[in-house]
Amino acid sequence: MTKLIAPAFYSLHQDIKNDLHTHYRLSGGRGSTKSSFISIEIILGLMKHPDTNAVAIRKVGAYIRDSVFMQLLWAIDMLGVSDLWDIKVSPPEMTLKSTGQRILFRGADKPQKLKSTKVQHGYIKYIWYEELEEFLGMKEIRSINQSLMRGGKSFKVFYSYNPPQSQTSWVNAEESKLTDDTLIHKSTYEDVPRDWLGRQFFLEAEHLKKTNTTLYEHEYLGKVTGTGTEVFTNLSIRTITDDEIQAFDKIYCGVDFGYAVDPFVFLQCYYTNNKLYIFDEIYGGGISNYAAAQKIKSRKVSNSPIVCDSAEPKSIRDLRDRGLRVIAAKKGPDSIEYGIKFLQSLDEIIIDPKRCPNTEREFRGYELLRDINGNIRSDYPDRNNHTIDAARYALEYQINSHKARVIKRRDLF
Repeated sequence: MTKLIAPAFYSLHQDIKNDLHTHYRLSGGRGSTKSSFISIEIILGLMKHPDTNAVAIRKVGAYIRDSVFMQLLWAIDMLGVSDLWDIKVSPPEMTLKSTGQRILFRGADKPQKLKSTKVQHGYIKYIWYEELEEFLGMKEIRSINQSLMRGGKSFKVFYSYNPPQSQTSWVNAEESKLTDDTLIHKSTYEDVPRDWLGRQFFLEAEHLKKTNTTLYEHEYLGKVTGTGTEVFTNLSIRTITDDEIQAFDKIYCGVDFGYAVDPFVFLQCYYTNNKLYIFDEIYGGGISNYAAAQKIKSRKVSNSPIVCDSAEPKSIRDLRDRGLRVIAAKKGPDSIEYGIKFLQSLDEIIIDPKRCPNTEREFRGYELLRDINGNIRSDYPDRNNHTIDAARYALEYQINSHKARVIKRRDLF
């Protein structure tokens, strides 16, 4: 086994062997051997458990033969068990002769074929999603899993992918929402014995490293380097604990009123040492001012004033009439640009994804637009930014103070 899997995968192999998790996300750059590892694990697992079968899935079925099929064929050959398997190329299928266990290959571009996937003996224990980023999202993945994960007591679901460049990609966003039954494993070509990949592979990697560092980091190291259009590159998506919140000595609150189809947003934040913590949100469409006031009152809101969008004076009066301490944002010229640049300048914007899922989605997904020539536009888009506006209002005093200091320094020179 040690001659077939790289040392970086030894602990992962033991985790699978001891049945510690169901879902395994293998993230890595080019040459990380993650697909080789998965194929070895599937063949070994099938031959050890005679009541199990496997399904290997690509988003587009036309890519199966040259990817997962060839990879599993490689694993069978490397394990020296080719004579024990019956291999069919068209349609692709592999059958263990002695037990009738099968490896099926499916494309998610034909969902009906996936829903009707059946095996004659045992159950489907192993599922492999290759090139995870090609799929539409976790809703599609869950639907497929619900169709396949039936009749057995233990399952192993592998997801292999090179993280997309954009931090807004659903694959990257999903990493902050994983359950305890999921293990993430990251690897690169640097974890692999040099003779496995060959001298030329390393020469190509080093050349790209010298000529285009960003592309090298994405392709070979599997890093989320960004596309250059992300507005907030200082996000930290993690749990903010109850103990942390208890220690927050001054809470800032902001409200962005919903208009027409736009949602109402209320945020609670904490700001200290050039870091912003966003730990509470109310977010929803069609919320009346009365209902909004009731929802806010149900929270533990500090005595600090709630800073609201000044474009809605009637809504501000409604909240005030219902006992909330609210004030209108001052705004002013270029307040949006200054506010966003202030948020960009923070060392960290820490967002709790469970307490504030919409805040995470909007901050993570907020990107500059491109013009018809593909050039990045300098103006900030006015869409999907409701929580960003609420955060700007909550920190308006800090933003305006920072703006005043910037202007003063500019005048000095």
